[in-house]
Amino acid sequence: MNTINNGESHFWRNILTRTVLVIISVIIIVWFMPRSEGQQFRYDIGHPWMYGSFIAKFDFPIYKSDETLKHEQDSILKTFQPYYNYNLSIEQKQIAAFYKEFKDGIPGVPISVRAIIADRLHRLYQAGIMNAPEYNDISKDSTKMIRVVSGKEAQSLAINCIYSTRSAYEQLFQDNVLSQYRQILQRCDLNNFINPNLTYDKARSETEQNDLLSSVSSASGMVMSGQKIIDRGEIVDEYTYRVLNSFEREMKRRTSASNEITTTILGQLIYVSILITLFTIYLSLFRRDYYAKPRSIMMLYVMITIFPIFVSLMVSHNVFSIYMIPFAMVPIFIRVFTDSRTAFISHTIMVLTCAAIVKYQYEFIIVQIIAGLVAIYSLRELTKRSQLFKTAFLVTLASSAVYLALQLIQNNNVMDIDRDMYTHFIVNGILLLLAYPLMYLIEKAFGFISDVTLFELSNTNKGLLRDLSEIAPGTFQHSITVGNLAAEIANKIEANSLLVRTGALYHDIGKMADPVFFTENQVGHNPHNNMSYQESARIVISHVTEGLRMADKMNLPTVIKDFIETHHGQGMTKYFYIKYQNDHPNEVIDKKPFYYPGPNPFTREQAILMMADTVEAASRSLNEYTEESISQLVERLIDAQVNEGFFRNCPITFRDIAQAKQVLIERLKSIYHTRVSYPTLQKEEVESSQGL
Repeated sequence: MNTINNGESHFWRNILTRTVLVIISVIIIVWFMPRSEGQQFRYDIGHPWMYGSFIAKFDFPIYKSDETLKHEQDSILKTFQPYYNYNLSIEQKQIAAFYKEFKDGIPGVPISVRAIIADRLHRLYQAGIMNAPEYNDISKDSTKMIRVVSGKEAQSLAINCIYSTRSAYEQLFQDNVLSQYRQILQRCDLNNFINPNLTYDKARSETEQNDLLSSVSSASGMVMSGQKIIDRGEIVDEYTYRVLNSFEREMKRRTSASNEITTTILGQLIYVSILITLFTIYLSLFRRDYYAKPRSIMMLYVMITIFPIFVSLMVSHNVFSIYMIPFAMVPIFIRVFTDSRTAFISHTIMVLTCAAIVKYQYEFIIVQIIAGLVAIYSLRELTKRSQLFKTAFLVTLASSAVYLALQLIQNNNVMDIDRDMYTHFIVNGILLLLAYPLMYLIEKAFGFISDVTLFELSNTNKGLLRDLSEIAPGTFQHSITVGNLAAEIANKIEANSLLVRTGALYHDIGKMADPVFFTENQVGHNPHNNMSYQESARIVISHVTEGLRMADKMNLPTVIKDFIETHHGQGMTKYFYIKYQNDHPNEVIDKKPFYYPGPNPFTREQAILMMADTVEAASRSLNEYTEESISQLVERLIDAQVNEGFFRNCPITFRDIAQAKQVLIERLKSIYHTRVSYPTLQKEEVESSQGL
């Protein structure tokens, strides 16, 4: 009964997990999707109309393009004359201040000059004086006119007929009389008596400007109800583009924005939900084992979610081209860390999701699907940088070729093909090279390990492997031999040979803590002879925990640490246990100190390593190396592992185990083959050949 309840609980928990993944992914994607009011069509000048025959349902104006409207407004604004108020009191106040300042005259200058200066100031104020910055801005156009308001009258004046505060001061010294006393007058700070008497009338100017702009009509014609605008397959020209654009603008004006947005969100929710649900169903049917790896599932859903977000942001802010986004990264990452079929399904779901955001879905879907397929085909495994360069080049070439083909189908004139798109594809290919450094982040974030990392880890000239070769050379040689055996088994049963070889190189690194206590590193003396069997077992078993400690210190990936932890599983150090049992036949023995902590292997690669490690170590103790003795050894050891349940939690089959046995037997026969004895030359034959 408990088993049934546990099974039901597990079933509903799986359903809940899948549902939550779908809901979260859909909400995140739809949240970022752009939304706009009104009926939405996808069209552009020079492209065919992809919908059915379009007939106007109501009368609406044909709005001018933004460029045309802006040009007409700019033209009429050239006639605009800003309003300035003339302030008479400024002149009176400043001339009075001048007379007060120089009531006794100006030293070094005749008294009559004071009246001349006052007269010249009067003339400047009569012409009009403006602030220097404001004057400089208006005077860029020498034909510019302004309207000067004095009381109830307004008069148009050319800008070159009035002065700025600076030009008014300079005008004083251009006078024939005043120029004679220039040096003296410059010390009098006459500019203190020159202030603007023309002030900008903002309210009146803006009213006049708005009146002028409102006189420019925003429409250049009308479309009558029932009039056909365009039919399916017809090329959208500039006029039709304006008509369609005008229709959408009129729809936005007539339609309630809130209702439109609600409808758009509902459609987006339904569309994205269908796609994400299909992806979840695929995983449930064909890749159910991924649900046992939370990080794998997280990586897959992040990949199909993050790119639609990028597209939404780019479309919303109208920056760059979406064809610059390296969508092929998705199948590359998923292919490297999982499998090809999942990579293709994920890429297809992601592209179809993005298609709801972009303008030309047809072209986008075809180009990106082809690019993803090329990426998957060209990158079966990533072991060196050059492979990614090749993939980026092929993806760029394929995208360009497909786009060219589509353009030739839609447009008979080769000269009208959009050449800018090929620049976007080149940028896309360059950005695709970022997959190499980003792969490291994916590994760290989701706990994966790529072939590139495995190759780097298997370098025996640095790090822990170099230390192992120097501190425990016997263990190092044993690890290399085990790695070769395990890799050949993996190739035979179609497991990950590179992973198991790398794991084999590290599985015994813990022996570096006490190398002399392990047979392969001993030269004559065996320190176990002077120790208790429990202590010997403890030291031997400790090479697993020491190996994990060293692996943690060097930040080795979890998948490598799993090999260290499982290569003995929950096995027993039988040599010391049997020795102790023989010496204490009547004692009830505590077996716990003689057992490894485990766990047992839970992947095929870990099971392969356990078999290869056990057989290779035991093969060194054979008295003679014959086909029969090697076969018996392999059969006995591996059958014992199967009978003791070491592979019970591991997805390895009896067929795999049988093939592993065969590989081990053949390889050990090659390693320990008997050499042919070379014959010795008899003395008589030597002397005869020398003619003695």
